[in-house]
Amino acid sequence: MADFKALLLELGCESATTLLNSGNAVVRAPKSSSRALAAEVAHSIVAKFGFDVSVVVKSAADLDHVVKANQIPPKEEDHSRFLVAFAQDKKAIAALHPLSSLVVHPEELVVQEQAAYLYCASGILESKAAEALLGKLGKSVTTRNWATVLKLYALAHSAA
Repeated sequence: MADFKALLLELGCESATTLLNSGNAVVRAPKSSSRALAAEVAHSIVAKFGFDVSVVVKSAADLDHVVKANQIPPKEEDHSRFLVAFAQDKKAIAALHPLSSLVVHPEELVVQEQAAYLYCASGILESKAAEALLGKLGKSVTTRNWATVLKLYALAHSAA
């Protein structure tokens, strides 16, 4: 993560704070659009580290919207069973609508413009919808559990 943080700073981000060891970071990058920064980070990761990874960059305002628009906020003890799917392209989120055929009550799925929300009542490993989201159907998105989303939200607000 130290190398990832250094890469972000090399790309002109004014600050970079990483979260966990999974590639999550909050940066200040006033000179770049989210789309441009995502492309630049993805290219730089390939060039510097030699592997290709999907990069999604969301502004603090986008993250605010995703958190506040959640129609099925989980109880704190269910944060690890609640997935949020993000994508750089809104079409990738819209492509998740077929997941609804795999959702089994009491699971819930809400697909909105900026994110998709999946509550896996019996756990992520037991959910066919989560399996599809984390597999081939969700190849063009990245997912984070609700606890991580809230940590990123808090970091984004402390950095603002």
